[in-house]
Amino acid sequence: MNVELITLGTAAGPAIRGTEPGISSAVVVNDDFYLIDFGLGCTRAAAEAGLKGRNFKGGFITHLHSDHVVELPGFLLWNWGKPVEGFTESFPIIGPAKDPHRDGGEQLAGTHDLVANTLSGFAYDIDIRIQDEARPDLHALVQAREIEVPNEPIFEIYQDDNVHVTATLVEHPPVFPAFAFRFDTAAGSIVFSGDTAKSQALVELARGADVLVHEAVNLDFYRERNFSGAFLNHQACSHTSPEDAGDVAAAAGVQHLVLSHLAGVAPAQWWHDEAAKSFTGQISVARSGNRYALSQLSVR
Repeated sequence: MNVELITLGTAAGPAIRGTEPGISSAVVVNDDFYLIDFGLGCTRAAAEAGLKGRNFKGGFITHLHSDHVVELPGFLLWNWGKPVEGFTESFPIIGPAKDPHRDGGEQLAGTHDLVANTLSGFAYDIDIRIQDEARPDLHALVQAREIEVPNEPIFEIYQDDNVHVTATLVEHPPVFPAFAFRFDTAAGSIVFSGDTAKSQALVELARGADVLVHEAVNLDFYRERNFSGAFLNHQACSHTSPEDAGDVAAAAGVQHLVLSHLAGVAPAQWWHDEAAKSFTGQISVARSGNRYALSQLSVR
């Protein structure tokens, strides 16, 4: 079994700072692949990585901030049907339910409504292509599933012949729920932090994993540019410094820390050196198109 992580985009959002696409990663198992988050530019990045919609097995959404879901519509519409070597069989899009803690949260969209409203908004285009190009009914292919959170800290959300996917709640206030995901395969394991403050729950989810893909923030970038106190407080309470990401990786005993979803601008060496203060294993500062083979645990 060949298993590979591809970082399709590594930028935090929704601001655009630099040329890097928005946050999205792929887990590739032989010819099949799974996407984790759908940040700006992920559709083109997936195509450039050679990922064909016909091999798409499912999508996983860590939380419903726009920089993690904005290109879900584009990915679905650009990878659908035989004319574009796209999907013709059903697949899940798995993500958060509505936020029960937010005032009026029951009237705001969860993953089910996000998918349903996407398909409704593009109903004209979808209908024409079904009739004019003999594409399958996209409404029947996309199966939205909202994650039910049990009392256990770590819980299963998906399984097929390639992967076993578990999740835990992480801390990304004021967003709730926000998840981290672990993909276990016959060749090894990859964990995605999603957006989170330093999290003990994530340590437990990532324990013994081969690769931990962890977000990181450069708070000095925002301080030096006189961002508001409220914005700085959000970054400090809802994200993780690269040094603390290294702490999580060390506590979990992972082999390889991949820094992604980089908020604020800094040279790659800065991100690496900050994480290396607390983690002595392999560290990569991800860029779009980087590929990490589990058998090699190195970037190509």
